[in-house]
Amino acid sequence: MTQDTLFRADSVLFDLHVSSKKQLFQEMASKLLESQELSGTKIAARDIVAGAMERERLGTTGVGTGVALPHARISGIDKVYVAFARLETPLDYDAVDERPVDLIALLIAPENAGGAHLRALAKVSRRLRRAEMRQRLRSAPNAESLFTILTEERQASAA
Repeated sequence: MTQDTLFRADSVLFDLHVSSKKQLFQEMASKLLESQELSGTKIAARDIVAGAMERERLGTTGVGTGVALPHARISGIDKVYVAFARLETPLDYDAVDERPVDLIALLIAPENAGGAHLRALAKVSRRLRRAEMRQRLRSAPNAESLFTILTEERQASAA
């Protein structure tokens, strides 16, 4: 695994069932905080949810084609972390193309990580922009497969 791999197996949610953005952010924040790297920190899920909801008030992070890239800056962390979720049922998200979303990558970054935050967001966006990638993620049979699909792209480009 390369050092700049954003996705971690313990931060992938498979066929998540949610009925609102807030519930989505809560589930993804909880998954991030349960992850090996963030367990034991003083970060609270409510801080991540509040940050993501505040960002949504500035404009939707639903980028189209069923993809959303919510993100927030959080104090108390030293690098960018990502949770990925595939929803069981697409969620009305107020996306730019007015289509519901089912593939979501939530990024949290340190408060002062302007460049790193934007690079991570661009990297995830490039990956999810490709129709073939989205189709593979939508047809993956489990969380392990989702993780493999998300990370093999990084490994292929690193080779």
